[in-house]
Amino acid sequence: MFRPGGLVRRGTIGGVKRLDFVFFDAGGGHRAAANALRSVIEKQQRPFEVRMVNLQELLDSIDVFRQITGRRLQDLYNLMLKRGWTLGSPQLTWGMHLVIRLFHRKQVRLLERIWHEGRPDLVVSLVPNFNRALGESLRQALPGVPLVTVLTDLADYPPHFWIEPQDQYFICGSDKAVEQALAMGHLPSNVFRVSGMILNPQFYECAPLAAEKKGAERTRLGLDATLPVGLVLFGGQGAAVMLEIAQQLGRRQLVLICGHNEKLAARLRALPHQASRFVEGFTTEVPRYMQLADYFIGKPGPGSLSEAVAMRLPVIVERNAWTLPQERYNTDWVREQGIGIVLPNFRRIARAMDELLEPAAYAGFRAATERLTNRAVFEIPDILERILTDAQTGR
Repeated sequence: MFRPGGLVRRGTIGGVKRLDFVFFDAGGGHRAAANALRSVIEKQQRPFEVRMVNLQELLDSIDVFRQITGRRLQDLYNLMLKRGWTLGSPQLTWGMHLVIRLFHRKQVRLLERIWHEGRPDLVVSLVPNFNRALGESLRQALPGVPLVTVLTDLADYPPHFWIEPQDQYFICGSDKAVEQALAMGHLPSNVFRVSGMILNPQFYECAPLAAEKKGAERTRLGLDATLPVGLVLFGGQGAAVMLEIAQQLGRRQLVLICGHNEKLAARLRALPHQASRFVEGFTTEVPRYMQLADYFIGKPGPGSLSEAVAMRLPVIVERNAWTLPQERYNTDWVREQGIGIVLPNFRRIARAMDELLEPAAYAGFRAATERLTNRAVFEIPDILERILTDAQTGR
């Protein structure tokens, strides 16, 4: 079993504590989770001073991927998502981990300097793949300062993805992730279960719209207020498969959000279609668009799935050889929770739409989303404060 070693008292109990939130921009969900958690901490007026630590920027000087290709690791990842180059991603993940291990010592030395300079009381990792280096460097630089990894995936993709065999704490948004941490030998007292993934507080501020107002908002976007609306979203980079979905669902009303992929947005706007359609680029108003929708179509990312469920939208996702390995469990979760349909590919999307929107089936999917309550972003600050208190009192 892994036990916290050498927890020592730092500073005075009750004073302002320095927290380092470690994130990067591979996919966008890690930064979003860090920002959401920080905003709740600030609103709650916790005695925390939060420093945002962009891991990619710290490791730029030893980013072998940039040295070889001229692109950062996170930029390569985002390009892969944008172009749909995800076939063989388990092998790519294995290769990435090999490179990370080759540069492990350099990462540790660089991170040690960061901890010495910033002197945090707690380090919170919201990134995968680098937690071994984060843990080792922190133990060497500041013995007794806890490392907490907040999984922004519903489950781990072992080995060396989220959960490492080292002295630290984990915050998990599913029973599956808790089981994985315990199976690796971590103490139950070091593994915390919260009610889901971190969501932007905006999703808790968006009350369901009355039918009249919902209809008016749909009309304002050029949609038919009386017909169902689907929201199509594939992360901050969009995805080429959105074109296939839009072509097959030409008779269905859709809101398609393309993120930073302006070329995709232009191509979608140019597609012929029978039903009304609205195409959006990058936006910070995803909660508002979800308010206007009746169902969600997208990749099985933990963030977008959790957002859809929070807004009571049944989902349609696919799982096949192109699905990112760390997101494959999410499709099992969709089935287990009964919140939607998992397809082998989106070529069957038109038939799946008929199945989803059959009144009895839709009512069942919608009821399943209503049984899930996610308050993780409000639960985690209490856990962090408890860990800090235990560390300072030597418990």
